[in-house]
Amino acid sequence: MADYYEILGVDKSVSDADLKKAFRKMAHKYHPDKKGGDEAKFKEVNEAYQVLSDSSKRAQYDQFGSAGPGGQGFGGAGQGFGGFGGGAGGFDFGGGQAEDMFSQFFGGGGGGARGGRDMQVHIDITFAEMITGVEKKITLNKSVQCEKCAGSGGDPGASQSTCGSCSGTGRVRKVMQTILGNIAQEAICDECRGKGKIYEKRCDTCAGDGTENKSVEGAFDIPAGIQSGQTIAFGGKGMAGESGAPAGDLLVNVSVLPDERFEREGNNILSTREISYTQAVLGDKVSIETVEGSVKMKIPAGTQSGEIFRIKSKGVPRLQSVGRGDHMVTVQVVVPTKLSKEEKKLIEKLAEVK
Repeated sequence: MADYYEILGVDKSVSDADLKKAFRKMAHKYHPDKKGGDEAKFKEVNEAYQVLSDSSKRAQYDQFGSAGPGGQGFGGAGQGFGGFGGGAGGFDFGGGQAEDMFSQFFGGGGGGARGGRDMQVHIDITFAEMITGVEKKITLNKSVQCEKCAGSGGDPGASQSTCGSCSGTGRVRKVMQTILGNIAQEAICDECRGKGKIYEKRCDTCAGDGTENKSVEGAFDIPAGIQSGQTIAFGGKGMAGESGAPAGDLLVNVSVLPDERFEREGNNILSTREISYTQAVLGDKVSIETVEGSVKMKIPAGTQSGEIFRIKSKGVPRLQSVGRGDHMVTVQVVVPTKLSKEEKKLIEKLAEVK
């Protein structure tokens, strides 16, 4: 049996707030409606969260493991965690606790219209833009609230009546027979789009969905110090929900393009500076290129190749915090491969000095 803490990527000391964050991250990752989603993993994440988010079930799980006290699970004999049942050998993934929980995260909800789906986009920023932060303009082809009906789905001025398919609840319940047994699933009513009401006449622009597809340009702030591979969520900037339900989120995956001059290590910036043999022996002040321009750095006499010098506060800004890292400069002493006769004689005389 899988470890519920491992499924959510947390340890046993995780707080309720961090557990919720971990659950939301994993649920977004595996949601079946998303590209690359995984329904089996999604249900596994759901089950793990239902147990660990309930203090009593979590305490029992920590003590007895996945089998629960007496080996019967935490929902009673044959049910397992969270009270999944729906009949002998069945699983109820539609209504109740699971449905309410995912309504909270993905829009819609009991009796409500479908919330908008999340969108994912990828953008590249330069190393310099990562240092300063940058505003990026993105053009999105997405569903937006219908202008004609203001998202209601009904023709302006049309009267409404109670939906006969769901008796005004906005939800319908279906039972399907599968190799796993009977699966009961509660879903949004297709007839009324989850509103519980039917317009006498639907909007002819959106065919009753309350949304229409458009190309939309938006400007989004990418904060200074972001790591390559991080994702920023912009709430309500995803696909519009049906019939005025909340819009999904826009998930912006950020990649920082490499810079031939610098490398990043945490909040520090790394670079290399070549110096001559005489500069290493006698010392010097050399120009160092940083992300904020050139600065002078002292090379002490007797510097060895490979030594690292620190230029304070010239590194990467700390993300959503104050201060910044340092710039670490590795010195490489360049030994000449060809010498003139005069240079060779001088070095030979130097070698005689004891």
